[in-house]
Amino acid sequence: MSTETNQIKYKATDFKSAAEPRWCPGCEDYAILKAVQTAMAKIGRPTHEHAVVSGIGCSSRFPYYMSTYGFHTIHGRALPIATGLKLSNPELAVWVVTGDGDGMSIGGNHLIHALRRNSDLNILLFNNRIYGLTKGQYSPTSVKGMVNKTAPYGTIETPVDPLGLAIESGATFIAQISATYVKELVDVLIEAYNHKGTSFVHIYQNCYIYNNGAFDGFTNREIRDDNNVKVEHGKPLIFGKELNKGLVMGYGKFDIVEFEPNKIPDNIVIYDETDPVLIKMIKDLEFPDSPVPMGIIKRVEAPIFEDVVHEQITMAKDKFKPDLKKLIEAGDTWEVK
Repeated sequence: MSTETNQIKYKATDFKSAAEPRWCPGCEDYAILKAVQTAMAKIGRPTHEHAVVSGIGCSSRFPYYMSTYGFHTIHGRALPIATGLKLSNPELAVWVVTGDGDGMSIGGNHLIHALRRNSDLNILLFNNRIYGLTKGQYSPTSVKGMVNKTAPYGTIETPVDPLGLAIESGATFIAQISATYVKELVDVLIEAYNHKGTSFVHIYQNCYIYNNGAFDGFTNREIRDDNNVKVEHGKPLIFGKELNKGLVMGYGKFDIVEFEPNKIPDNIVIYDETDPVLIKMIKDLEFPDSPVPMGIIKRVEAPIFEDVVHEQITMAKDKFKPDLKKLIEAGDTWEVK
């Protein structure tokens, strides 16, 4: 890490490239871009200590708009590239930007293995429940019955659950947030960076052209307080414009109760981001029957992939003294013990 860290105060514009973003007017990718640049400025590391890796899709234009290192890869392959990058340069802060199509369809297998390996990557999955770049085909997260260009009578597939996939793949940091919560998104991104291991941030992002209003029921500013529950470690699970609703333990699920503002009942659940039961229950909250969880869902510690790999390399070097001449002259075969 550079000695510049914590000595220079950076601005969000320091992480902005000269390229003009080419997204549709009003696209929430603009808000996410601003949040990422703001988060990087607050993190306090110079631009050359960050790398942004992407696949294919509207979100994957991201590297062009950052003054960091960047790599625009091929469809679904951002994660293996990012893993190799982190292995070769562990001090680099590596950010992966992907979408629900790129990351959960052709790149789905790579996502599973990246999460289970626990390499120190920050994965940002933009979910608009549609293929936007290719003009409106249904994606792995499109809701069942959605009518679109490739499903004129409605999709018949059960959508992928991003949080469920991340939990079952063993992700050590999982967060969920809407692009409309810009300040909170910045905070989540900083926490994702600070986590040692793979960070998976699921971001609801509206596509105004091909799936407009997909999340209005719980992201519209006028009603979102009644339909989102802020998830924070050690804090009660309460919500509502007047913070007069909360979650209590039911039979295998949360029940919703109402109470007088500022008089939180003792039975309101206090969230624990390390508790596998609460993590599963909070994941199962679905709109419109329940408020949508926003915040850090899971955060636990586990061995980091590249640390273990480099430990093995060091051990092998100490055990086996390299002797190329001896190896070449050893014959057609050799044995590694």
